[in-house]
Amino acid sequence: MSKKQILLIGGGGHCKSCIEVIESINEYQITGIIDAKDKIGEHILGYKVIGCDDDLKHFRNKYDYALITVGQIKSVAVRVKLYNMLKELGYILPVIVASTAYVSKHTLIGEGTIIMHQTMVNADVIIGKSCIINTKALIEHDTSVGDFCHISTNTILNGNVIVGKECFIGSNTTFVNGLSIVNNVFVGINSLVTKNLNKTGIYVGNPVRKIK
Repeated sequence: MSKKQILLIGGGGHCKSCIEVIESINEYQITGIIDAKDKIGEHILGYKVIGCDDDLKHFRNKYDYALITVGQIKSVAVRVKLYNMLKELGYILPVIVASTAYVSKHTLIGEGTIIMHQTMVNADVIIGKSCIINTKALIEHDTSVGDFCHISTNTILNGNVIVGKECFIGSNTTFVNGLSIVNNVFVGINSLVTKNLNKTGIYVGNPVRKIK
């Protein structure tokens, strides 16, 4: 059976990690990368930058599948903008799960989300659209993650945690079970979350505290 051809939207460091995941599952053929106009013609891990955002309408006549491969740390705005653009043009945004990840069959994962290498997603988890669940993250039972979230490397979300939309959770952060956080929260690296985070803002520390 022939592979599905897929465009990658964004050519930075996160794109390289996404390429590794896509290559591991042997389901999609990366047909090219969309990046800044001055990057056209360059190669990323052997794949050519074939166009910029302005070319997406043209490429829709040739390709059905696309994945947003722009990272998300300081702001989610670029990923949201690209998602809306791709949907308007009629692209299919597949769920991509690394070959080394474990995802329970009793989960619901939104379109355009990527589950990176050695991640574990347990039963009755809900993950929204266009999320990044990064390398070695653990998402325990009955937890939900909103749209456009980045759950960073080696993060632990214990059972019955609710994460709002457009949140960034830094690497090595642990959530005690049963907690909830609102939309647009940024939690810094190596944090321990032991209480609900009820206000939008930036949180860091062990235990976590709001700094902005």
